[in-house]
Order: sequence, then structure tokens, then C-alpha cells
Amino acid sequence: MKELQGGNGMESTKGTTRDRVARAPSLWLAAAALACGLLPAAGPAAAAQETAGRWAPAAAPCTSEQLIANSAQRIGGTQVRITVINDGPGPCVLAGYPTVALAGQGSPDRNKPLHVIRQGQARAVHLAVGGRASTQLTFTPVLGEADGYCASGAGPTVAPSIVLGVGGGGFQLAPDDGGLFALCGTTVQATAFRGSRS
Repeated sequence: MKELQGGNGMESTKGTTRDRVARAPSLWLAAAALACGLLPAAGPAAAAQETAGRWAPAAAPCTSEQLIANSAQRIGGTQVRITVINDGPGPCVLAGYPTVALAGQGSPDRNKPLHVIRQGQARAVHLAVGGRASTQLTFTPVLGEADGYCASGAGPTVAPSIVLGVGGGGFQLAPDDGGLFALCGTTVQATAFRGSRS
């Protein structure tokens, strides 16, 4: 501990050498105890835990081969909710927005793609086996009754199914009420996938 001498501005270092000598045996004892295993140290379990945390593989992106989707749930005159389920064999991560196309009752490859207007911010959804994620689609409404009409003056489009693109593949889906998809124009609003419990 430094002590100022009065008047001459000089500093005294009295006791410094003694302190260093006193501390040296303590340091030697601590090093010896650690070498002999007398003090706690990071053992194999701690090292293994750190390695596991550093190298544990992250879940892979979801693919269409491990996802299933059954139908488009009607939630309004112009909206449907579609839920996909991770069917395994392992967990996966789903992110982003679906693609959407209109289709008939035949091959899903014979479809008419719609321009997707993305809604909301995309976030990674971690799906365990059995986990669910949903997206909501909103079509431009058909006006009037019977066959209806579009505000643009064009005729409405009607289709028995849509093809939802997700995970590198497509799911051909019909409305859960047995009806048809009816819309105006060639666009659809789609929300980013979000985790779902139902």
C-alpha cells in the first residue's frame, strides 16, 4: 500500500516487498493443490457439456416429405387457414411464406400460380414431431350474389382446390366445407407461418 511522505513529494514503497513474499507461498500452494486435485476444477462433465453445446446440430429445415396438411379451414368469406404438421421422423424448422396456386381436381402440377402478397414478419418456427404451424390466406372478394362480379369488371375465378407450396413441395387442398375457392384477380395475401396448437 502506497504511503505519501509529507512535504517532499516522495512515495514510500515500504511493505511492498514483504507483501509479495507473503503472497508467493499462497500461490505455490494453490497451484500444487490444483495439480493434486484438491481444488474444484472444470472436470470432464463440464468439458463434455461445453462441447455438446458448441457442436450440437441444429434442427434442419422442414421438407414437404415430413410435413402433412389435410385441408383449408374456412374462417371467413374470403379467408382460409392452413395448418401443416411435422410428421417426423425428427424436429425441423419452418420459416417464411407459402406459395399458392389454383388447381382443379386432377394433377396438382396443372395449376395457376397466384402472386403472394406477404403479410407479417417471417420468423423461424421450431417444430417437434407432431408440432403444428399455420398460415392464413386472404383472397380478393367476389362481389354480388349468384356468380358474382369483380370490382375491376373482370369475371371471378373459381377453383375446387389450391396447391400450397412449402418445404420444397406442394400440397393440394380443398376447402374443409366442401365448397370452392372463389376470388377476383390473381393475388392472394399470405401470413408468415406461425406456431399453432390446433
